[in-house]
Amino acid sequence: MFEWYRRLVFPLLCDLALDVPEVTRLRRSVLAGVEGEVLEIGFGTGLNAPCYPPTVRAITTVDPNVGMSRRARLRARSAGLDVRLHPLSGEKLPFPAGHFDCVVSTFTLCSIPNVGQALSEVRRVLRPGGRIVFLEHGICPDPGVRKWQQRLNGLEMRFLDGCHLDRDIRALVSAEPFASVEMAEFCLKGAPKTHGWLYQGVAVK
Repeated sequence: MFEWYRRLVFPLLCDLALDVPEVTRLRRSVLAGVEGEVLEIGFGTGLNAPCYPPTVRAITTVDPNVGMSRRARLRARSAGLDVRLHPLSGEKLPFPAGHFDCVVSTFTLCSIPNVGQALSEVRRVLRPGGRIVFLEHGICPDPGVRKWQQRLNGLEMRFLDGCHLDRDIRALVSAEPFASVEMAEFCLKGAPKTHGWLYQGVAVK
C-alpha cells in the first residue's frame, strides 16, 4: 500500500464504513463499563471518543497510522477526552506490567500483523482482575461465507491496511490464559456476513 493512500485515503474509508449509527450503538455498549486507567489499541480516527462513559476523561492510545491522528485528536477534543496518543502498533507496548485497569479494542485485531503477540502484550499490561473489552469483525461460522471471506481476503488486506476478513477472534482471544472470556457472535444489521460478522466480549486477567 502506498504511504499516501494509507495516511490520507484509508482514514476516510474507515470513517465511511464505521461511523454509522448501528456501530456507534455497539461501541457505546462495549464501552459502558470501562473505568480507571484505560488503554485503547488501534485508536484510529477516534470514533470511540464520544462513546466513552462520563467517568472516563483520559485514555492512553496506540495506533501505528499517523494519518489517523488529526481526526482522532479533533474527536477526542470535541468529546472532552484527554488522549495520550502513541504512534505504535500493539505488538510491543511501552508500558509496565499491570499498569491498566481496562484495555479497549474495536475493529483492530483484524489488522495487527502479529495479533497473538499483541494479545499477550495486552494481558501483560493489564492489572490482575483487569479487563480487555472488544468489538471485532472476523471469520463467520457459515462455511459458504468463510469461502468468500478467504477469496476476498487478499483485496481486503491490500486496500484496507492489512485488514483480515478471516481471523478467528474467538480462538485468538481464548488462546491467551485469561481467567475468563465472555463473547457473543452476531452479524451487523444491514451488512454482508463477509464483512459484518462481529465478535463482542470481555476477557478478564
